Amino acid sequence: MASIMQIDSLGKRYGLLPSEVLTRADTFDVYVLDAALSYERHYEAKHSGKPPELSKDELIDIFNRNNNEGKVYNK
Repeated sequence: MASIMQIDSLGKRYGLLPSEVLTRADTFDVYVLDAALSYERHYEAKHSGKPPELSKDELIDIFNRNNNEGKVYNK
């Protein structure tokens, strides 16, 4: 499903049909798309006042740094 969404996103961004994306795009195009969409989400979240999306590992690290009880949770 993720690859279908990537094909759709590439098509929307560059005005191509899915069949054109399949014949013309390569892994570099997917890499650039992923980076661009991640940056757009980060930028929108930063400027809308929403807290950033953090991974489970990042949340555990923050918890461990700020835990007053001295307990450390493993990843």
